[in-house]
Amino acid sequence: MIDFAAARERMVQAQLEGRGIRRARVLEAMRRVPREAFVGEDMAEFAYEDSPLPIGEGQTISQPYIVALMIEAAGLSAGDCVLEVGAGSGYAAAVMSRIAARVHAIERHPGLGERARARLAELGYDNVVLRIGDGSRGWPEAAPFDAILVAAGAPAVPQALRGQLAVGGCMVVPVGERGAVQQLRRITRVGEDEYEDEDLGAVRFVPLIGEQGFAEDGTRAASDHVPAPSRQYSLPERIAAAAEPLPAPDDPGFALPFDRYADRRVVLLGEASHGTHEFYAARAAITRRLVERHGFTLVAVEADWPDAAAVNRYVRHLPAPARPERMFQRFPTWMWRNTEIDALARWMRAHNAGRPSARQVGFYGLDMYNMNGSIESVLRYLDAIDPEAAAVARERYGCLTPWQKDPATYGRASLRAGYARCEEAVVRQCRELLERRLEYARADGEAFLDAAQNARLVASAERYYRVMYYGGAESWNLRDSHMFETLENLLDAHGPDAKAVVWAHNSHIGDARHTDMGAVRGEHNIGQLCRQRFGRDAALIGFGTHAGTVAAAHDWGEAMQVMDVRPSLRDSVERLCHDSGLPRFLLDLDPARDPALHRRLQEGRLQRFIGVIYRPDTERWSHYAEACLPRQFDAYVWFDTTRALTPLGPEHAREDAPDTWPFGL
Repeated sequence: MIDFAAARERMVQAQLEGRGIRRARVLEAMRRVPREAFVGEDMAEFAYEDSPLPIGEGQTISQPYIVALMIEAAGLSAGDCVLEVGAGSGYAAAVMSRIAARVHAIERHPGLGERARARLAELGYDNVVLRIGDGSRGWPEAAPFDAILVAAGAPAVPQALRGQLAVGGCMVVPVGERGAVQQLRRITRVGEDEYEDEDLGAVRFVPLIGEQGFAEDGTRAASDHVPAPSRQYSLPERIAAAAEPLPAPDDPGFALPFDRYADRRVVLLGEASHGTHEFYAARAAITRRLVERHGFTLVAVEADWPDAAAVNRYVRHLPAPARPERMFQRFPTWMWRNTEIDALARWMRAHNAGRPSARQVGFYGLDMYNMNGSIESVLRYLDAIDPEAAAVARERYGCLTPWQKDPATYGRASLRAGYARCEEAVVRQCRELLERRLEYARADGEAFLDAAQNARLVASAERYYRVMYYGGAESWNLRDSHMFETLENLLDAHGPDAKAVVWAHNSHIGDARHTDMGAVRGEHNIGQLCRQRFGRDAALIGFGTHAGTVAAAHDWGEAMQVMDVRPSLRDSVERLCHDSGLPRFLLDLDPARDPALHRRLQEGRLQRFIGVIYRPDTERWSHYAEACLPRQFDAYVWFDTTRALTPLGPEHAREDAPDTWPFGL
């Protein structure tokens, strides 16, 4: 006995969601309508296969994906009046009836039409009206229609159907020669005599037979209609039409459009480089908005935990340690030690003043490079709260002592001295610290989170530096897994209502499955892991630029320079955005907002990634990779021209800075 409900759900997940169908109403309608009832009994077992099926009269029921694709492209909404040409079995009409208010369906084969009409009535789809006739002529007395879907290939877009579209409505129709591959077109009526024409990709349908289609013998039917004027919009033009222009980041209105993500648990904000002022300023503005207006209390960044902890103590008015150290002293110092972070930290401190601890916003590091700092933080905490445990920890961490100042050396040494030389000790230390959580929390719950995370970091960092010399994806995956687990720990520690803003590079934020990272190199990242864990409750927002300047170094450990960013390459995502002509914008990549644009962006394109290293002379090979923008991100923020961020220097020192301030100069 076939479990059709389970088969239907698998079809929705694998064939529809897996191929990019995202509109909730379409997916729900496809879940509700039993496709097995619209095919013959001998075909029922194949009802949810990824293929068309015969229904008699030489006709077929389209594969589920094509039905969903056309309905999503038409943008159906509740209250719409819809025309379907080529009703066939009635399946697509039934699906549309679960979304729209009224569906008018036409089928030219009397036998098919009568069976479809009876089936729809039997199944209770009482908002569908079906008649037998020439669908190429439409249904004039029921017009205008908010949407028209044509399930047969026409030699040209039928003029009669154009005229029956409501202004603002759209028609989805395959166009091409009989027996050949057709192009699925989306025709939108934007004025009384003006239409937009978009290509949605290649398809293959049975021919549209009728007055404004093909004759029975396969020739084009005679017609005296003259096509109304239309034009094919370029992809940059489509981007410009869909994009929401933004003011400068320092404008009070800059962050308002990002309120649409206020209901998410995690909002991840990317950057195309680690040294661009506009990316930092924009993320700061969005963060302030989410904190002030929408209750976000965690700011988690691609920075070392111990260094970020110093900022956290400052912004939350917590006491400084007995032996404070200057933070963010390791390369690349400018990445977090800059005027933009200085301004954000001061704002966070002012925002937190007088607020209870649970309502304060904190600043936390997700990364794992500073193994030395983490060891010292764990030991300092245990010295204060459990000296006996501190002595044991010192003995265990002593295994790592020779490499604390240069952890990468440990990776080389471990290859010769034994693969897991210190792993057991540091993992045991982390486990024991976590097992005693309740006991420690009674003594000092606020400090426990910091110490426990540092213990986790040491264990993760030990593995990271050990595997990095093996090459491949393992070290990258370990690092991003650690960052994601740190984020989860922060959310868990702050309770079920906690919401986080994450700052990291696009390479960490964008879903790796839809880039060269995942597709070619087998790497995952925090963006992918957040989508898999939180689903729609995670918003992944990328950032990009065409040209300007950037703060970067030519090689690891070298001095920072302000470098010119070369104009983006011709075949890149960045060039498409530049050619839109807009200086700044937010592009919402939700497929329901502009299904045609979403599909036209599906093709993998080059995308630029600049980290702390920038090598303009080899830019194509050093800084570009292929990615699918609408699957990689939920939204994309564009700055056509950008400038380098400003590192903190002696001229930025303030005499009135409190002792807890981490950027003392």
